[in-house]
Amino acid sequence: MGKDKTAITPTREEDFPEWYQQVVRAADMAENSETRGCMVIKPWGFAIWENIQSQLDSRFKETGHQNAYFPLLIPLSYLEKEAEHAEGFATECAVVTHHRLEAEKDPESGKTRMVPTGKLTEPYVIRPTSETIIGAAFSRWVESYRDLPLLINQWANVMRWEMRTRLFLRTAEFLWQEGHTAHETQAEAEEETRLIHKLYEDFLRDHLAIPVVPGEKTEAERFPGALNTYTVEAMVQDRKAIQAGTSHYLGQNFAKAQEITFVGREGGKEYVHTTSWGVSTRLIGTLIMAHADDDGLVLPPRVAPQQVVIVPVTPKEETREAIIESCEALAEALRREQSYAGAAVRVHVDTRDLGGGVKKWEWVKKGVPIRVEIGPRDLDAGKVCLQRRDRSSNEKDFVDREEFIRSAPQILSEIQQSLLDRLTAFREENITECGSLEKFKDHWQGDDNPGWLLTPWAGSTEEEESLSKEHKITIRCLPNGQQEGPEAPCVLTGQATSVRALWGRAY
Repeated sequence: MGKDKTAITPTREEDFPEWYQQVVRAADMAENSETRGCMVIKPWGFAIWENIQSQLDSRFKETGHQNAYFPLLIPLSYLEKEAEHAEGFATECAVVTHHRLEAEKDPESGKTRMVPTGKLTEPYVIRPTSETIIGAAFSRWVESYRDLPLLINQWANVMRWEMRTRLFLRTAEFLWQEGHTAHETQAEAEEETRLIHKLYEDFLRDHLAIPVVPGEKTEAERFPGALNTYTVEAMVQDRKAIQAGTSHYLGQNFAKAQEITFVGREGGKEYVHTTSWGVSTRLIGTLIMAHADDDGLVLPPRVAPQQVVIVPVTPKEETREAIIESCEALAEALRREQSYAGAAVRVHVDTRDLGGGVKKWEWVKKGVPIRVEIGPRDLDAGKVCLQRRDRSSNEKDFVDREEFIRSAPQILSEIQQSLLDRLTAFREENITECGSLEKFKDHWQGDDNPGWLLTPWAGSTEEEESLSKEHKITIRCLPNGQQEGPEAPCVLTGQATSVRALWGRAY
């Protein structure tokens, strides 16, 4: 027997990287642009980002944060104030050096070309991140301990000059949010860092149906200039890791570089303690790699642009109007009578003049959680044909129309939970505890991605970097809840340690 035909070729098993690109294309989410390394996010992809953005934004505001906006261009001298931070981004920076263009005739071709002139006194860096310029603003805004804490978030674009790009996962320009806060004490700043770390963990689980491993980065993997970096690590279907969000305690490093001081409670001059934290459109890439299948995108209902798509099936002109009216009435009833996750159910009726099969596969590939078809027989019987995206594309249920209206929110909840359960089981099957260096090295042999290893760890930064380079792996994090267990010999040095490290290959 030949294998079942899939909407996406190649399949995940045949060529995972190419499968990913084809899912993005088939779902009409994004495309490469004329600007090297940058992408055009198309309406379906951007609608997913808008849902992520609005849902995260409400969580930030619930915890006391406010939105602001800061300049795209950062004076080079600002980066130079914090040396470790500047060096960490130096190879990724795009630099603006001129402020004017002048037309000039090419003597050979006769064509007009635009030549940069008006060299700037000081170059600007297109922001790779905004710690330095936001720190400069904080230094103006803070005078006394009464001005603290400052809890600021920015939704923006940033640029990091990537050499090898992939839509949503790694592009030269991407969209993100970056939180920046200033605090009176170290304890308050550390509490803020952990608060946002937990917020990211909960958001990925509850909204994106992605179970992450939360933990702290080692010194080798820490954000440039930070004292502590906390991460949420997601395992996708090829068993690689994606750093899905980070929260950093920056200590007083940036405060001292930017002179962010305040008059303390005893009347003396003190430096604030700062944090920064962010997630980006990389979450969409993570979402695709975590949930999509060989027929296309699979969307958790909470972030799906449309949660229910209703497709009229109109084989005969004489029943067309009645069927479309029934579909529109069903959509209105769902919007009016039902809600899911605190909002009206998002419903779309596809009345385009296209064949039913074409429409079906378009919405399959776009990952819509629930597809409903209504044809002449369904209309007569008072039923709808229901198809769920978390099940086989050809599986159908014929259910009473009124029952579907009542049960739609519950079905959406079931789909959200089934995606989370499926991915949680997959992750647990592919994390192995390992205490032997021989088994550790054997695990990484070959070209595939064999899953993650959890090991006792007491090695130095140099030893960590050596193992990472040898096996093309990294310590993804020191997982929360794993650092207070019984001591065991370090997998490399044999030294007794209670620290556990999670190793994996990553995007």
